[in-house]
Amino acid sequence: QVHLEESGGGLVQAGGSLRLSCAASAPTFSTLSLAWFRQAPGREREIVASLISSGDNTYYSDSVKGRFTISRDNAKNTHYLQMNSLKPEDTAVYFCAATDTILKAMYFEYTYWGQGTQVTVSS
Repeated sequence: QVHLEESGGGLVQAGGSLRLSCAASAPTFSTLSLAWFRQAPGREREIVASLISSGDNTYYSDSVKGRFTISRDNAKNTHYLQMNSLKPEDTAVYFCAATDTILKAMYFEYTYWGQGTQVTVSS
């Protein structure tokens, strides 16, 4: 069982930056594939970024490509989402996720989820 806990959300002005963190309790953190999703009010949850464990292959949705960066620190059992040049449309609850199955990660299917952290970008 893997427990995930996000931190780092908050209120920021458009054009600003935030870094989200997701701490995991997992004995084999380095083998996990990791991701960030978000859900805005009235919308479905969507993938933002993912990091496949083998080879550190990354994926970014078109809406965040070039502005957001996903990374991991295996020594701290933590992965991050650095968000720059934030826009009001980035406002959402952000969830971190993990899976120990690479095939599932390739289809954005994740087993373990954090509770979510609110990010609000004001115009």
